Order: sequence, then C-alpha cells, then structure tokens
Amino acid sequence: MPRAHREAQFDRAVAEFFMRIALEEAARGLGRTSPNPVVGAILVKGGRIIARGYHRKAGTAHAEVVALEAAGARARGADLYTTLEPCDHWGRTPPCSQAILEAGVRRVICGSTDPNPLVSGRGVRRLRKAGVEVVTGVLREEADALNRPFLKVMTTGLPWVTVKAALTLDGKIATATGDSRWVTGEPARLWVHRLRNRVDAILVGASTVRLDDPQLTTRLPGGEGRDAVRVVVDSHLRLKPTHTLFTQRSAARTIVATLEAVESPRARRLTSQGVEVWRVKARAGRVDVKALLGRLAKAGLNHVLVEGGSQLYGTVLRERLADELCLFLAPKLVGASGLSWVGELGVEEMGKALHLEDVRFEAVGRDMLVRARLPSGSKRPSPPGRGRG
Repeated sequence: MPRAHREAQFDRAVAEFFMRIALEEAARGLGRTSPNPVVGAILVKGGRIIARGYHRKAGTAHAEVVALEAAGARARGADLYTTLEPCDHWGRTPPCSQAILEAGVRRVICGSTDPNPLVSGRGVRRLRKAGVEVVTGVLREEADALNRPFLKVMTTGLPWVTVKAALTLDGKIATATGDSRWVTGEPARLWVHRLRNRVDAILVGASTVRLDDPQLTTRLPGGEGRDAVRVVVDSHLRLKPTHTLFTQRSAARTIVATLEAVESPRARRLTSQGVEVWRVKARAGRVDVKALLGRLAKAGLNHVLVEGGSQLYGTVLRERLADELCLFLAPKLVGASGLSWVGELGVEEMGKALHLEDVRFEAVGRDMLVRARLPSGSKRPSPPGRGRG
C-alpha cells in the first residue's frame, strides 16, 4: 500500500493523545540534558502504552532506546511515539534509527524534526527506506516549544535567554538604599526557584552581587532540585572574594566573566576558591555579553536565566539577545528615588519601543507574573555536525 494512503488512514486525534504523553515524559528531563535536547518516547501496542522513556542527561541512552529496552520483545509490531526525530548518527550513543529497526517497530510518530540541516531527515529516510511507516509533525509546535533552548543554539550558536525581574508597580527593583528584600511574596520566589531548577545557567552583573550578595542556588521544598551554573559579569574584577557566591559550597560551577587577565592576582584568588575566570573580549569598555553568551552555548549551556541588574538587563534587551521576559509585578510603590529595573534601551521614539509578543498574565500569590516573548535576533548556520549526543 502506498505510504500516502497509509498515512491518510492515520488517526491524528489518537496520535496527538499519545504524543502529549510523550511530551510529559520529555519534560522530566528539563534542565538535565544540555547540550542535548529533552526527548520523550512511548511505545503503544493494541491501543495501550507498553513502555516509556525519556532522555535523562547527555551521554546516557536516548529516550527511544530507553523505551525499547523497557519493552523488550514486546516492541515488535508496536508504534513508537517520540517528541524528536530519531537520530541517525553516532555520538556518545549509537543511532536510535538502528535500534528501532532491530526492535521491529511497526510505525514511528515524531513531533519535532532535527534542527541541524546536516542530519535533519536522515533518521526518517533510513526508517522509511527499511519499510517502517513514519509520520512527522504531530504536535510539532508543542514539541518545538519544549526544546526552544536547544533549537536556538543549533540555529544561532547562542543560548535561549530568559530575563526575570521582580519589581514594584512603578518599575523599581529596590529602594534608593539598594534594599530589595523582598519585592515579591513567597509564592513568586518559589516559582523562581522552580525556574532555576530548569535552566542551565544564571547570569548576573557585578552590581547585583555587590548589593544583594545572592546565593543563586535552587532552594525547593524538601531540598529537591539542582543548582544551575552561576555566571557573574565583572569586567574589572572588582568584586570581593568574600561574597557568598564565591564562598558557598555548590555542586554547580561558578564563572566570572571579565576583561582582566586570568593570571592577575585577583583572578588567581578566585580560581584558588574553585571559581572559573573567563577572559571575554570587550565591547564599549565592558564584557561583550553576546560573546559571553556564545561561549556559554559552546560550553553546553543551552538556557541562560538573567537575574539582574539593571545594566545587564538593558544590555540583553537593547542588543536583542533576550528571548523571553518574566516580570513579577508586586502591589507596591517605591517612588522616584527607587532603583529602576532596566537600564538604557536607546529608545527615543515610542514607535521604536521594544515590542513584546505573546504576552500572558498570571496571578502568583499577591503578585502578577507577566510573561512575554521578544523578537528574535539574527541567525547563523548551525555548527557542523552537532546534534544529539
């Protein structure tokens, strides 16, 4: 029977039902798989799920293989639902397409396609050539949304950047004295810790460390969660090595981005405390934030959360480096003497203001969360040969 006719008989409503379950599996890996994407897979036979799997972290078995191994001999003749096109190349693990063929799977249903043009479609072509029916694009938008950081790194070489700030209704993040504890309530702060648990790195400016002395760790009930890599922009290494960020024990790396030489006495003091000092090229006398983000992406950090301060917020917004905005608005007023949340954006006409897209509002305790997307920046070809590893 021609493939087009077989796919015409395909029940898309049923496929979307099972793909949503595969997406739930994929979400279990959020914040754990970089530089790889999050992927979920389920095997269905006779209308029932017989096995599940998700990618736990880079270097471990891919979701499809996890599900196939869980099913064993039952996989023969089953339908495999996977949120991302099965890989067809050797990385740190064998190609999933090979495992699928060896297991005798009857049909493969995919969400996203591989974003790397050098490998995109290869897995699908190999499966179809071997006689396996393949259906693509089922809940593709939802599957792509789950892997926005991975997709952006693959197409631009830059990480997905989320800007998070907590401010009063008159746009202040602190009083004139720098006091900012606490702008928002406990429910909002818990929401932020859940976000930290899903990102790869947290980026702040030196002023935020100097004024707030933050931990930048993930603190969830019961001690759950893990710390993201902590990154500080300190162009001239003026921060004291006694800040909590440099002295507190954490399983996560701590990185300081600077213009200073990594052999300088200040840099050596930090490295002796286990801090990584990265020398980054300059732009207008300060660390080039775009260059820093590119280096973070090369280090396998797909999702970066920017948590302050105003100068860094202004830079990532002005240079169109941010992808997503999460603003918590607290029902408080500070007045003109308070510290504004964002620095100079270079907007002189209202018609040239930075326009936000896909704006959503959500009550979190007594605070209001405003989430929005920002226009994407320029793109460049994906890195040769990079994909799921």
